[in-house]
Amino acid sequence: MHIQNLAILKGLVTVAWADGRMAGEEKEVLEALLQAFEATPSEAHEVRMFARDPKKLSDVPLHDLSADARRLLLQHAVLLSFVDGEQDQREKQIIDELCEVLRIPSIESRGLVAAAEERAKSLLRLL
Repeated sequence: MHIQNLAILKGLVTVAWADGRMAGEEKEVLEALLQAFEATPSEAHEVRMFARDPKKLSDVPLHDLSADARRLLLQHAVLLSFVDGEQDQREKQIIDELCEVLRIPSIESRGLVAAAEERAKSLLRLL
């Protein structure tokens, strides 16, 4: 698995824990991404161990992310924040923090977040 994908997964772990718990749906998304990113057994173990306890954004190697990977993380984070049926206020706050630490200009991040929220909401209607 590429080092950027590992950093994306670790970033998503912080979003999953933002509301104080990691829902089953959030675990399922992380497992699906481990498969999609073709994680080796040791990489999957590393992510699962990382995800066992709540994490902060400062625990994530964001410096490993390219500009494109930063935007991908942000969009995935928004989708993940809705996967358990609703976006908690603390999840929204961590997404705002993520925009800042990823250094995505606010005009761009607002558009990325809004588009990802619309996608997430439309997918929820399909469930």
